[in-house]
Amino acid sequence: MLRVAVLVSGGGTNLQAILDAIDKGSIRNAQVTAVISNNPGAYALERARKHNIPGICVSPKSYDSREDFHQALMEAVEKSSADLVVLAGCLVVIPSCMIEKYRGRIINIHPSLIPSFCGKGFYGLKVHEEALKRGVKVTGATVHIVDEGTDTGPIILQKAVDVEKGDTPRSLQQRVMEQAEWVILPKAIDMIANGECEV
Repeated sequence: MLRVAVLVSGGGTNLQAILDAIDKGSIRNAQVTAVISNNPGAYALERARKHNIPGICVSPKSYDSREDFHQALMEAVEKSSADLVVLAGCLVVIPSCMIEKYRGRIINIHPSLIPSFCGKGFYGLKVHEEALKRGVKVTGATVHIVDEGTDTGPIILQKAVDVEKGDTPRSLQQRVMEQAEWVILPKAIDMIANGECEV
């Protein structure tokens, strides 16, 4: 059974997609052992509670230095006995000591078709604002392995989503979540849990 720690910063819609997929059996041989948030107000922690999963808040505001925060974050992940760390809308830069320890075992969902609209500063609505500004006809989402760069690790899965006439950043964000993120993130976890991931 693959033990999964999910790191979140906000509402936790990707977390919900993972939990729903486990409940339905479309993620096989995996369980979420902890949900860790840097934000005490994250609704994702409530989603964890409703599923009887430990919800842990490790906020940088509670620590004197970034190093202390990173250490606490690392300890929270270690305590969860995670085999796989999933960044599901996590806005914290993962410390290099954690990337080193969990090399190849941290994955992230990004709301674009990498290498487009990714890297430093590209998160949340900003990704979709830029896609619309650039006039792309197709966008989507990417699941990739996390390395020391920002959105630079090996790609596991991608799914394309059409940009529609009259799209706003918010409507595009919603469609990318529904048609791509909530589909490929659970699929990637299932592939990893069942030895079907080639990365």
